Amino acid sequence: MKKKLTVLLTLAGILGTTAAVGAEDVVEKVTGYLQKDVKVLVNGQDSALTPVYIDGKAYIPVRDAATKLGYTVNYDEANQEIELDEAADLMRASGVIVSVQAKENGNTRIELLGSTWVILNVDSSTSIKNRDGKTLTAADLKAGTQIDVEFGPVMAMSYPGQSQAVNINVQADRTVKEDTIKEVKQTDDGWQVQLGDNLILNGGKETRVMTSQGESLKWEDLKAGTKVKAYYGPFETKSLPPQSPVFLLVVQAQAPIAGLPKMSPAAAQEYRNLAWAQVKEQASHITTKQDEAVVQIVSSTEVGALPSTDEQKKLLADVQAANGAVVTVTYNTDQDELLGPLTAVFDFNTKAFIGFNVRK
Repeated sequence: MKKKLTVLLTLAGILGTTAAVGAEDVVEKVTGYLQKDVKVLVNGQDSALTPVYIDGKAYIPVRDAATKLGYTVNYDEANQEIELDEAADLMRASGVIVSVQAKENGNTRIELLGSTWVILNVDSSTSIKNRDGKTLTAADLKAGTQIDVEFGPVMAMSYPGQSQAVNINVQADRTVKEDTIKEVKQTDDGWQVQLGDNLILNGGKETRVMTSQGESLKWEDLKAGTKVKAYYGPFETKSLPPQSPVFLLVVQAQAPIAGLPKMSPAAAQEYRNLAWAQVKEQASHITTKQDEAVVQIVSSTEVGALPSTDEQKKLLADVQAANGAVVTVTYNTDQDELLGPLTAVFDFNTKAFIGFNVRK
């Protein structure tokens, strides 16, 4: 919300004990006195503002007072107006853009992964600047762009959360590479990850290791054979093998487990029936026919299931501890563009419902 305050000609008197304002016929020289023994309270608290008395009236600095009251100040010199913008309680995050999607309405949808996992809407009201203060556009944002962002003040209650990007500060453009880890080792300065093509990535305290659902992982969780998407750079040495600093390592979901028996059509249909009982409350959004849902056997360590009960949490933990398998049943919905498909997860051995995969 914005509020406007017309500038008084005697306003400059609040900046000191004596001030001259403007030019002939528009200005007036005024003399004021700092009243240091008078307290200015804001919401019952001492604000440390000191009033200036001019002709028996108390004045306080507009900018300082506005800050205390939760406003930002902009001066419109042409109209001699001070505009007070009500400060919004914005949220902040930093990380890398992992996906960018242009919308039909001209806006841009970006997915940020880093200090948080969030979907942000970028429109004409979003301020986008680089480190030098140059104004950019949404077209300058791409997968691998490292940003600091302010968003809000509200967030949709989805997973991940969704909100409006207010201010975006572009920090760097990182190179994006998806590959399999060949070797991981700890060094005196941090960690080194060698990818299958022999590129060496050097990680330090600033490097984040996480899943594509924003879950933090430890370096010790990385093993040879793990598929990752690396966001690194912006420079790379010309050595053999080349080396580069890595900003973000995202562990990728694995393909269905090799070597497990194929599921019979009858068994697949049984899981579809079990899954439909779990999703029937969302049936109005499902576009996949009940008997056409995709059924797969996958590793329990690679699913993004979110159990909702203690019993389901324990079941998932037990299955993962045994490196067991789960069955996923996936439905497309009319919300896929924002949230992704709806996937129900079941224990392979007991057919017990574990939860739904994280939607993205």
